[in-house]
Order: sequence, then C-alpha cells, then structure tokens
Amino acid sequence: MNQEYLKTMLNSVQQGALSVDAAMLQLRQLPFQDIGCAQVDHHRQLRQGMPEMVFGEGKTVEQILAITAAMSDKGSNILVTRLDNEKAELIVQAIPEASYHVEARCLTLEHQPPEQRGKGIVLVVSAGTSDIPVAAEALVTARFLGNQVGQIYDVGVAGIHRLLARHDQLSAASVIIVVAGMEGALPSVIGGLVDKPVIAVPTSVGYGASFGGIAALLGMLNSCASGVTVVNIDNGFGAACAASLMNRV
Repeated sequence: MNQEYLKTMLNSVQQGALSVDAAMLQLRQLPFQDIGCAQVDHHRQLRQGMPEMVFGEGKTVEQILAITAAMSDKGSNILVTRLDNEKAELIVQAIPEASYHVEARCLTLEHQPPEQRGKGIVLVVSAGTSDIPVAAEALVTARFLGNQVGQIYDVGVAGIHRLLARHDQLSAASVIIVVAGMEGALPSVIGGLVDKPVIAVPTSVGYGASFGGIAALLGMLNSCASGVTVVNIDNGFGAACAASLMNRV
C-alpha cells in the first residue's frame, strides 16, 4: 500500500464514497496480510519508502501469483527477483501486463510509474560480460526504486584502459555499484578514482580457486580504497536497495 493509495482511500471516506467500516477493513490489512503461503507486508512502502519485493527462487508459480495478486490489490508496484524463464513465461501468461527482464532474471509489474526520488545517477559497472546477470539485477532494481540509472559493462582490470576511458561517466554518478568476480579487484580501482560511494558486489564467476565468489568477497572486504562497502555474493538486488537509500533526495 503506497501513499497515493492511502490518500485516495482517505479522500473517498471524506467525500462519502467509501464507508468508514470499509476503510477500517482495508486498514486492518495495512501492517500485513496473511494469504496462507505468505504474510504480505503492505506497510513496507510507508515504513521504508520501498515496497515489499519478492524473491522468486524456491517459490512456486502459484505462490508468486498469490503474492502478486495481494500486492496488486493494494496498488503496489511489484518486483520479483531470481525468476527463471519457465516460471516467468507462466506468470506473464497469467499477467500479460507484467514484464520479464531476461538478463536480470527479474519480473516487474508497474501499476504506476516509479516515483523519481534519486538526486543523481546510480551507475552499475561490471568487470566482465559474465557478471552481467548480477549487474542487470542491480540495474532493474535501482530503476524500479525510482532512480535514474546508467551502466558500463566489461571494464575489468585485465584491460584497465577500458575503465579509464569512462572516467567522465564515473565522475558524474551519485552512487556506483561495481560487480566483479574472479579476484574482485575492480571496486578498489574505482574506489580510488572517485569521490562517490562505491557498493561492491562479488559474483560467483571464476575458476576453482574463486570458491564460488568467496575470493572476490574477501578481496572486496579487504579493499584499501576508502568508501567501498560490500554486499553478499551475487546480491545485485541488495546493492541496488542500498544505493537507492544513498541516492534518495
């Protein structure tokens, strides 16, 4: 339940179009709604400035549709992350107005355009092409949360000249999300070039000694560049949420 939905409901009560009892029934569901398979947090938009978002991995299509229906009923925009193609096709068949973002493995359903709340650009940078799925998740999430976004892909330290050629774009950003696997060096390099917050996202990309992203995670945690913070392995979504709070007007 977003602020516009709540204002519309209260105006309807004021104008006599909605009874007090009917409004009370809706307000009872404001903190959360028990739909059996989930406790949908309708209050999160008012409390945190961003709606509850759905982690799709491990949920059935039926569960996702039930959660989506409950959120849609309250006027919330919807983001489902970690959604594979097979599930996405079935959900889009049931909700044709939903959009599936293949690279990001995310589905969005927007009942109204996201309110633009950022003071600048959230820039998503990937070290390699293999890191793009995580970077795309960050990009879709940041845009969904009302940020102006930009992207730079495949500028890892193996060819540092590719990154240096984009210095103007890096300097123009408000917050930079840097996605990298292998040894995870790119956030430290960018952190040493800019005066902006850098959010480092380690990915599980790499050969055996990368240990599924642990090598990149430890490298980022040990960064010598000030202003670099780190989220969990492959967590483009979490990076975008943090960047959105940093970028908020």
